[in-house]
Amino acid sequence: MGVRKRESAERRKEQKSQIAISTLNNCPTSPRKMRMVAELIRGKEVDLAVSILKFNQKAPAKRLEKVLLSAINNWQQKNKDERIEEHELFVKTVFVDSARQLKRLRPAPQGRGNKIRKRSNHVTIVLASKNAPEVVIEQEEEDNNQENN
Repeated sequence: MGVRKRESAERRKEQKSQIAISTLNNCPTSPRKMRMVAELIRGKEVDLAVSILKFNQKAPAKRLEKVLLSAINNWQQKNKDERIEEHELFVKTVFVDSARQLKRLRPAPQGRGNKIRKRSNHVTIVLASKNAPEVVIEQEEEDNNQENN
C-alpha cells in the first residue's frame, strides 16, 4: 500500500471516530409529522437539540429525543476519554424516510370500505464535531501549499 493511501485511510479512520450515527426503524408515526420536529434540531448543538426536543409538545419529539440520546451515547463509546463540550458536538444531518404502511379498511356507508394507511418511518441522526481533526489537517495542507507558492 502506498504512502498516500495509508495516510488517507488514517484520515478516514479519524473522521469516523468524530462522527456518530443512530437510527430508529419502523417508528409508527407519519414521516410528515416526524420531519416537522426533525427540522427543529438540524444543525443545532447537541445540548440545545436535547432541550428543544424535551420541551416540545409534539408526540414524535419523544422518539426523536431517544434517537438523539442514543447517537450521543454512540459518540461517547467511540471517544471514551473525551468530553462532548470540548468537541462542540452538533447535529450534522437528520433525515426521515418513509417505511412500511399498514393498510386497513374502515366501513363506509352503503357497504363500501375506505382505505386507511397507517404510515411509519425510519429516522437517522448523524452527529459530528465542529473541531474535528479533518478540518485541522486540511487547513495545515493549505498553509503548506501557500508557503510553497
